Amino acid sequence: MSLGYEGNLYVLAFDHRGSFQKKMFGIEGDPTPEQSEVISDAKTVIFEGFRGAVDKGAPKDAAGILVDEQFGADIARTAKKEDFLFAMPVEKSGQNEFDFDYGDDFGKHIEEFDPSFVKVLVRYNPEGDAGMNKRQSARLKRLCDWLHEADRKFLFELLVPAEPGHLEAVGGDADRFDKELRPGLMLKTIEELHAAGIQPDIWKIEGIDKREDCERIAQLTRSGGRDKVVCVVLGRGANAEAVDHWLQQGAGVAGYVGFAIGRTIWWDALKGYLDKSLERDAAAEQIAANYGHFIEVYEAAEKSS
Repeated sequence: MSLGYEGNLYVLAFDHRGSFQKKMFGIEGDPTPEQSEVISDAKTVIFEGFRGAVDKGAPKDAAGILVDEQFGADIARTAKKEDFLFAMPVEKSGQNEFDFDYGDDFGKHIEEFDPSFVKVLVRYNPEGDAGMNKRQSARLKRLCDWLHEADRKFLFELLVPAEPGHLEAVGGDADRFDKELRPGLMLKTIEELHAAGIQPDIWKIEGIDKREDCERIAQLTRSGGRDKVVCVVLGRGANAEAVDHWLQQGAGVAGYVGFAIGRTIWWDALKGYLDKSLERDAAAEQIAANYGHFIEVYEAAEKSS
């Protein structure tokens, strides 16, 4: 299997675990079996919204989901059975340092569910903790080698958190960090990961405010013969206006093929379902509409570019 991916990709992401149970349900620690059932039901509403969007015309060959095993195992099995594209995470939830959720058994879990893509979320700042970066790189190299030997696609979600010195340099303004410093740090990170032998097929990239920065990142991910490697835009839980802007910057850039958006699509609708201000079908319909909106924004920007 060659490195990279062909075609557009519109991922509805709901693999959130620790943050999901805490922020959506107020559950600390390990949930009880009853609490897990409630969480799984909420994720099923999101999946119902996704299926509704496909029924209404979202392109099935590009539409996909990102769902976890802990709360979404049945959803993943259904997605496989119904021939949807789907990704599953292998990282432990809620940790600053990447490690395998199932330890040395990570491969068995991948083989059991047979996802279209295997996803990791990694926090990596090239000017941050060098020891942590080295440990993460070693684990990621192990995963990358396993995936490519098994002919499986690797979806890499890269987050570059600000170090204290970076925030100090921009007067404590997180927005300035995102605009002025983060793109350059992302490029350094990708270079370091490439040098460590880590070869994603798809990079899940934080929203970028300037098209030229999207171009620089896409060019780097495709450098050195990686001609078919692609990028998708992640939503970061931002408001729809911000996400629209990020999609418009990436759409049409050679190497950008879509998005992987989560909370921006389903948070409000799911809250409404849980507090009973929305019926289940209405919540799913709202999720479908939000997901469809971002597909329309991306495809319109792609055509206009």
